[in-house]
Amino acid sequence: MNLKYMKEALKEAKKAAKLGEVPIGCVIVYEDKIIGRGYNKRNTRKTTLAHAELIAIQKASKVIGDWRLEDCTMYVTLEPCQMCAGAIVQARIKEVIVGTMNPKAGCAGSILNILQMEEFNHQVELTTGVMQEECETVLKEFFKGLRVRNKLEKGKQG
Repeated sequence: MNLKYMKEALKEAKKAAKLGEVPIGCVIVYEDKIIGRGYNKRNTRKTTLAHAELIAIQKASKVIGDWRLEDCTMYVTLEPCQMCAGAIVQARIKEVIVGTMNPKAGCAGSILNILQMEEFNHQVELTTGVMQEECETVLKEFFKGLRVRNKLEKGKQG
């Protein structure tokens, strides 16, 4: 595992924050090279499918020239949701490195662990808590700012 890749995922998360999106970032690594990057664009694109992981998977698949990403490692700042966890299994990604867990929607161990369900034909190696403090800080700062903006908006309307 290489911390430099989680730092890259954090850079992606900060791009999302600049757009007013929940700051989630992801990179996919193959043979020690980043082949896919993504950050949350759900509100910008107005689609539930614009999650960081799905965007990175699409980009990595184009580079590899296949939907199978068997020898790839994903670094993601926040534990994947059920949709992204399913896509990770479908893409046969070898390993996922998670920054911080998501007790409200996480499906890599918090609510479910879709990544390692024996019922599926592929299980993903999983490491959690990598640069956890940094990943949590980006999220906390974003939501703190959002609450302040929302409070100011309510004040203007009242």
